[in-house]
Amino acid sequence: MELHELHSTRTERRAGGAAEPVVAVPAGWRRSATWWGVVALLAGLMLAFAAHQQQRQRRLSEQSLVRGEMASKTYEALLNRLHESESLLRAVQTLFLASDEVTETEFTDFYDNMRPRAQFPGLLALAYAQRESGPQGEHFITRWVRPRKGNEAVVDLDVAAQPSNLAGLLASRDSGEVALSAPFRPVQQTGAGAPDGFTMRLPVFSPGDPPRTMAQRRERMRGSIAVSFRISKLLDNVLQPDAGRQLRLTLYDITDPTRALPMFDSAPAAVADDDFRFERRLAYGGRVLDVVMRSRPTYAAGFDWGQSALPVGVLASVLLALLVYSIVGTRQRALELGWRMSRRFRESEERFRALNELLPALVVLADADGGRITYANQASRNRLGDRITDRRLPELFHDDDLHRQLRAHDTSGCGRMEAQLQDAGGERFWASVAISRVELGGHAKLLLVASDISEERQLNQLLSYQASHDVLTDLYNRREFERQLQALLAAGPRASPIAALLYVDLDQFKLVNDTSGHPAGDQLLAQLAIVMRRQLGAGDVLARLGGDEFGVLLTGLADRDEAERSAERIRRCIDGYVFIWEQTSYMVSASIGGVVIDHSGVSARDLLAQADTACYMAKEMGRNRAHFYSGRDDQTVRRRSEMDWANRLRWAIDERRLQLAYQEVWPLPPGSGSPGIEVLLRFREESGELVLPGVFVPAAERYGLMPLVDRWVIETTLANFDRLHPAGSAMELVAINLSGASIEDAALVEHIIDWLRRYRVEPSRVCFEITETVAARSLSAVARCMAQLRAAGCRIALDDFGAGMSSFTYLKNLPLDIIKIDGSFVRDMLTDPVSHLMVKAVTDIGHRLGLEVVAEWVTDTPTVQALTALGVNRVQGFGLHRPELALFQLD
Repeated sequence: MELHELHSTRTERRAGGAAEPVVAVPAGWRRSATWWGVVALLAGLMLAFAAHQQQRQRRLSEQSLVRGEMASKTYEALLNRLHESESLLRAVQTLFLASDEVTETEFTDFYDNMRPRAQFPGLLALAYAQRESGPQGEHFITRWVRPRKGNEAVVDLDVAAQPSNLAGLLASRDSGEVALSAPFRPVQQTGAGAPDGFTMRLPVFSPGDPPRTMAQRRERMRGSIAVSFRISKLLDNVLQPDAGRQLRLTLYDITDPTRALPMFDSAPAAVADDDFRFERRLAYGGRVLDVVMRSRPTYAAGFDWGQSALPVGVLASVLLALLVYSIVGTRQRALELGWRMSRRFRESEERFRALNELLPALVVLADADGGRITYANQASRNRLGDRITDRRLPELFHDDDLHRQLRAHDTSGCGRMEAQLQDAGGERFWASVAISRVELGGHAKLLLVASDISEERQLNQLLSYQASHDVLTDLYNRREFERQLQALLAAGPRASPIAALLYVDLDQFKLVNDTSGHPAGDQLLAQLAIVMRRQLGAGDVLARLGGDEFGVLLTGLADRDEAERSAERIRRCIDGYVFIWEQTSYMVSASIGGVVIDHSGVSARDLLAQADTACYMAKEMGRNRAHFYSGRDDQTVRRRSEMDWANRLRWAIDERRLQLAYQEVWPLPPGSGSPGIEVLLRFREESGELVLPGVFVPAAERYGLMPLVDRWVIETTLANFDRLHPAGSAMELVAINLSGASIEDAALVEHIIDWLRRYRVEPSRVCFEITETVAARSLSAVARCMAQLRAAGCRIALDDFGAGMSSFTYLKNLPLDIIKIDGSFVRDMLTDPVSHLMVKAVTDIGHRLGLEVVAEWVTDTPTVQALTALGVNRVQGFGLHRPELALFQLD
């Protein structure tokens, strides 16, 4: 029996059959109930109104904070827009600074390549005015303008004929900075209204060092570049939609305090009120702008029943009054009705109210036949609407299959699931839903229990995306790329009979980071990701594997040739890309290693290793090329050998496989002093055979093991300093080689100084050698490391001098004591006049700089005599002394 059936009974039969009338409430009780109801109603209304006022004040305060944040962001967006416009102008200035003579064709090509209107819809014209002198004085004639259409009147226009325009030109010339003009009416503006244009200018100076003074800028100015904008279009999207509905942005030029010039109004027809006001002065380009943002009036369409506490309070007050009236007026009838209720019904009703009305989950009860909703708890009514009982259960879902299933009375597949529901406003949200069939009072019912999981799903999707994508480039990360590769291998030939894996490594990417900073490097990676994505098909995969390395998975290939063509296409698109950062442009290239996937059972790990090997060989062959892996390739065999050596070197120190040797360095003329030595490294095989460093050092450099090896060599040398050579403590100089990776180790110098003190070695007896290749790797790091070692008392030598293209640059920038002439010149100096001349020139320059000169690869006595005649200080080579093992032996 349902509730309405219970309450419809007014009388109840006694055991003998006589009806027991319901006790009537006295009139006095009715008047008392009325007064108590009125008092309860007034008290509830007062509390509701107080809560409403407090809620309104809190919302106004929150709205003011939100508007303040919107205004600050709008001001920053306005300032950024001006800086972006200035960046365009400085890019054009860079074109003139990069060339002594810029032609109109280059100017036009630059404009077409930049496509500035794509970034600045409000751009009117980009113009160049050339400085010319005549009988009447200086003139600035506008020679070039882009776009030409609509700006024909600007060509050949003398800026000097426009005082305000000329004033901005001269201001930019004298300051060397961008100059902003006053607002003006451009020829493209039609109709009435405030002037809607302004111009930015920058000077163009003659080639040479940047002018430092105003007099130099005036003398060396050869023209002016200008860019003009429509203010309304340039600033149209500065105010975001949410901010635009609440704020009115106005911009005035107040450079002249006596006359404010209106520049921009985001809502000229709107009437702003003074509930909120944001005002700042912006000094830019020689102009002073007044930025004002005020709140726009908003009109409420009525009570917000979902947000305001007043309707709920009024309803609660009415219900309270009715409840008080009911309690006082019908107390006796309630007692009578309560006694007639069965214990089972009371317990069921109390449990139903306690467990369902207060539950945050949505609980809905519907007829199994037809789906008419008969009950919904408070959470359901709040979310799905108060009139939910007028709807049917299938109407709550946004799923056609579920609709058909519920209409067909089929609930077999309606256990726990995730589905989309529609709330009272028609908005969809995800919920975890459980539908079960129950029996109540002999009737079949459908019980729905649902919990909102929209935020949880959004968070899971976000976390899943972040876990599989690179933040910088928005590409797949290495983990997801490897998963895609494994999925392709698992699918077998039916997914893609022939596929290819490409390993893309940018060449000299470190140069961009070291020259322009990591933000420039990040921007380059993001742009190259876009460039490479355009070269791929819909089924191909592009990922950033880390640093400056990218991975590409090509699918649906016809043969190996198509894979090679695709790799070459990607290489060309990178090679042809010019990256511009501030006033510096970079040419970018990449080395690409590829491996064809023919589903022959090779694992994903092996494929990645093969692609990495191919990329390494592409770099070895000169960079900026694509190379595909081949197991029969000699270079591949060498690469595998390096990997084996890398594994052996990791344990070489612990297993005492490394051994020190030395080669004597003789003074000239012969017999004029005691020789020094250069410390050399050998690897001892298990058989006792000694392996030269040329076999295993490339592997150590490739796999980052050189810092470990160098530290062992340096500490072992210093610990056994007087036991290296038979001369013992009389040895004047011991040279030790340093690799590029060790130079970049900031802690190495501190370790060297600590070892010198610990083993009591005089620093002046130690010389550290670096090659030109190491110096070219990072000149600043080399100079810093060498200066610290030299300050500690050690000597510094530049090895293989003359082999590179910037040798004399190193003499100028590095703190050196010794230069060692590259052996290729010394070897041929007796038969090649050019080599002889090079040795003589290096010796003369070294002596003029106060440096000691050492010649390498000396093989015979005539060469020694020729070097003595040239004034070389020391000689070294197999013809004089073949390397020998150090005297000491490791335990």
